[in-house]
Amino acid sequence: MEKVWNMLGINATDEIKWGIIGCGDVTEIKSGPAFNKVLHSSLVAVMRRDGSKAKDYADRHGVPKWYDDATALINDPEINAIYIATPPLQHEEYTLMALAAGKPVYVEKPMTLNADAALRMKAAAEKYGVKLSVAHYRREQPMFLKVKSLIDEKVIGEVSLVQLKMFQPHQSDLIADSATNWRLDPAVSGGGLFHDLAPHQLDLMVYFFGDVLKSSGISLNQAGLYIADDIVSGQILFKNGVLFNGTWCFTAAEKVDVCEIIGNKGKISFPIFGHKVTLSKHGEEEDFIFDPLPHVQQPMIEQVVKYFLGRTENPCSADEALLSMQLIDSFTSHEKIS
Repeated sequence: MEKVWNMLGINATDEIKWGIIGCGDVTEIKSGPAFNKVLHSSLVAVMRRDGSKAKDYADRHGVPKWYDDATALINDPEINAIYIATPPLQHEEYTLMALAAGKPVYVEKPMTLNADAALRMKAAAEKYGVKLSVAHYRREQPMFLKVKSLIDEKVIGEVSLVQLKMFQPHQSDLIADSATNWRLDPAVSGGGLFHDLAPHQLDLMVYFFGDVLKSSGISLNQAGLYIADDIVSGQILFKNGVLFNGTWCFTAAEKVDVCEIIGNKGKISFPIFGHKVTLSKHGEEEDFIFDPLPHVQQPMIEQVVKYFLGRTENPCSADEALLSMQLIDSFTSHEKIS
């Protein structure tokens, strides 16, 4: 194994030793196990405020240490990187604590509650000179890398328009299970199911098309089933001229998950939460099918580990994640119209 490491130009003693703050549902399969499967990476400790749940997670996943206090985990000298997987309300606080302690941070999406908080996190990383990466993990999945390559290679010509629809019934099985309904509490999640799911979609648009010229939207609580908004419509004009239209509804009768990228020579269609990309061109269709990943964050974690070791660029920087936070805010701000 050491020979393989040396071929990659990495010292065999280099290793990212992780501590997880918030070992809830997202860490069970999507991310947690991947930290021990990635080269030069190991999971050393986990933390939850409920110590019995932290111990249970550590026991089930073979993690050597557990804590019920975030400060203790951050200050553990064996840990040299922090993964923050709490609800968004705690992202800023724990990120600032870890950065101040000199520990690089991989923080879950959405980056935080709003763009103002994201700016503070970005500023802290710059102030302390410590690395910060955001878990917009679809960027590194083979399916979306394929979409990006089709766009970049101009297989459908010049892109002019993107149409995205996300319709889900109330209590959809797409929404991650958790012990509490925190995703429906704007004070904890930032704004309901839109804030939970749309960061995946909007970050991909930023990843595909770059900087934003302007954006706007409308959001409201139509059904009154909970306190967060349940329907959102938004538009983005990218600096390269691509126009995006997106609609999200979480009280629909039927599920719809489709993104269509339309060029002057063809169209790319795909679900954000699926496994097939369809290329439509000259009246013919070609499908690209992708196997489900055992741990959906593993490709991203691989790149984050390389970044923390100084071997590659940041796979999703605070600057990039800030763009999607600004888009979310522009779609959901409730300014009065005079």
